[in-house]
Amino acid sequence: MIHWMYFVPIWLSGVLCVLVVCAFGITGLLATRRWVPALHDSPVGNNDIVGYFLNTITVLYGITLGLLTVGDWSSRTETQEKVDHEASALAAFYLDVSHYPEPHRERLQDDLRKYIREVIDVAWPEQQRGIIQTGDVATIATLANDLADFEPASEEQKILHQETYNRFNELVERRRSRLLGVRAGLSGALWALIFIGAAITIAVTWCFNVRNRRMHLWMTVLSSSLLGLMIFLLSAMDHPYLGPISVSLEPFKIIYEDLMKPGASAPDNRAPSAAQTPVKPHRQPENNK
Repeated sequence: MIHWMYFVPIWLSGVLCVLVVCAFGITGLLATRRWVPALHDSPVGNNDIVGYFLNTITVLYGITLGLLTVGDWSSRTETQEKVDHEASALAAFYLDVSHYPEPHRERLQDDLRKYIREVIDVAWPEQQRGIIQTGDVATIATLANDLADFEPASEEQKILHQETYNRFNELVERRRSRLLGVRAGLSGALWALIFIGAAITIAVTWCFNVRNRRMHLWMTVLSSSLLGLMIFLLSAMDHPYLGPISVSLEPFKIIYEDLMKPGASAPDNRAPSAAQTPVKPHRQPENNK
């Protein structure tokens, strides 16, 4: 909702958010302080009634903000898990194709290297701007075609090829799940509820009949600062891929550096996979007569 906050330092966005809410609170207090005492029937007035309404509104609004904050954090955690699962599926896919014969092995490995570099260098920066990048669709199509070109020559290769196809389908599903989270966030109606609720909560503090103007000002500033911090926290976590409090790219970087980067400690391509490894029959010991 407040997208400009994602493109400035986090401390600056927090300060600006608090200052804006405090400015609203102070302006409203100065504008209403002259005629609010006229609404009270005594010097003490109806401060106890105002306090009762403020407590009720604060509890309801606080519960709402708390639930929204927990929901935002849960969404961010789930999105991070989706990224981790996609990176794991990509690593397993790469290990499977490493057991293919040449030239299929090299072609498939190159396709996967191209895919992960597109995710790291192109797709991820666009996701951090709230844009879904589909440039890697061509790489996925090339990968599918290269995988379909392979003809298994033995039963072991058929089993390996089927398992690799399962890995490919899993990778496509994980990629789709990651992209669905790019534009995730609170709806406009919920943000309207947050802003209107904050305005009502602050407006109730203006209704106190306080003789000491400085005391009343500090009460309003403190309440407004707390609300500003809560709104800042919600906005900072609203979009999983945007801002400094966002989903990490490290799973993809680790997979590329440790496994897929040319010169990395790649698996022995000549070693058979689990599907290709023959199982020796267990010999029963002979009974001594």
